[in-house]
Amino acid sequence: QVQLVESGGGLVQAGGSLRLSCAASGRTFSSYAMGWFRQAPGKEREYVAHITSNGRNTYYTDSVKGRFTISRDNAKNTVYLQMNSLEPEDTAVYYCAASLLATSARNYYGYWGQGTQVTVSS
Repeated sequence: QVQLVESGGGLVQAGGSLRLSCAASGRTFSSYAMGWFRQAPGKEREYVAHITSNGRNTYYTDSVKGRFTISRDNAKNTVYLQMNSLEPEDTAVYYCAASLLATSARNYYGYWGQGTQVTVSS
């Protein structure tokens, strides 16, 4: 079992930055690939980024490449999402999730946090 708790969301102006954190419980955090997803009002939950269990490889959806950085600290059981150059289109609830497979496919993620709201004003 893995329990995930996100934090760090908030209101920011376009062009600004936020750093999301996701703290995981359990001793097997380092066994899981971790992903970030987001869901805007009236839209499907979409993939943002993921990182392999050892942190060596990171992947991003095209719309955030060069602006967002995913990282993890296995000693702290935490995964991060650094978001720079934020745009109003980035407004959404952001969720972290855990998967035994490093993938962008949402269905493979069996554990989810409760989400944190990110609002970017223009």
